Amino acid sequence: MSRTRLRIAGTLVAVLVAAGVATGPAAQAHGRQPTLAELAQRHGRYFGSATDNPELTDTAYTKLLGTEFDMITPGNGMKWYATEPQQGVFDWTNGDQIVNLARENHQRVRAHTLVWHSQLPDWLTARDWTATELRAVLKKHIQTEVRHYRGKVYSWDVVNEAFNEDGSYRETLWYKTLGPGYIADALRWAHQADPHARLYLNDYNIEGLGAKSDAYYALAQQLKAEHVPLDGIGFQAHLALQYGYPATLEDNLRRFSRLGLDTALTEVDVRMQLPATDEKLAEQATWYADLTKACLAVRRCVGITVWDYTDKYSWIPAFFPGEGAALPWDEQLAPKPAYVALRSALGYTG
Repeated sequence: MSRTRLRIAGTLVAVLVAAGVATGPAAQAHGRQPTLAELAQRHGRYFGSATDNPELTDTAYTKLLGTEFDMITPGNGMKWYATEPQQGVFDWTNGDQIVNLARENHQRVRAHTLVWHSQLPDWLTARDWTATELRAVLKKHIQTEVRHYRGKVYSWDVVNEAFNEDGSYRETLWYKTLGPGYIADALRWAHQADPHARLYLNDYNIEGLGAKSDAYYALAQQLKAEHVPLDGIGFQAHLALQYGYPATLEDNLRRFSRLGLDTALTEVDVRMQLPATDEKLAEQATWYADLTKACLAVRRCVGITVWDYTDKYSWIPAFFPGEGAALPWDEQLAPKPAYVALRSALGYTG
């Protein structure tokens, strides 16, 4: 699609959204445009967004969140610092708020995340643990949280970001104290607590074939051989225009599918060096379309989640100074060319 056509289409969609035409789960029944979720459902996929508790007071934001998507991921509300701020003292406030909102909107939840090296509470990181002690702490945390949300979530990102770029294990608290077996243990404990939730390993920079994705492939083979309850691999897909598109994404998704695993694009955003230009927004739109087409081409790629849907609440500017404009809606909640490209990739021809 040319830049001119993308700009025209983006303007048209903005007008339709402002008029209330392009939103709503019953869009087709009322002669309105189908949502991203409805378009994805035609292919047997979901289309989701992450969200976070502070932004849920923004009613214009929550209206789009509740209508355009059918899968929600809590960005921070289920992480360890939020759910077990003191040892043995659990707080479900933030996670419950998002789960309840999703249920009100007839959406499912990708729960995120049980085991990570980041955003851990001080009581966990400020002391040394024996392997026996830490193993007990980890098991209790996983099983307590998974049981709390049993029957309320579609899946769990059980272990997040376990490998370095070169394919070696990341030197986390868990790895250094428990060894690589903590991953299999975490999956087993989560499955015991909720046998029906889909269990994922999740990471960034594994979209293309390479050392890091090879490490996950080898681990997945091993876990499957040992009958560990692993259901899928999450490809975060935090991409940046200046580093190039992961051209081997479809092949990579396919090889994990051949292991009998689901795959999903779990935290998608496509950032750029600011200022945003028509050319960069057009390239970004093409990337969003290509990501979507890659998922649709692989039967066991089950869905796509953007890491929040609007630049208004993107994490990018705070972590990558001088970069941003990474999401399909801008800071005013107006759809960008990427939104139009997503709809086209999902087969919309209106």
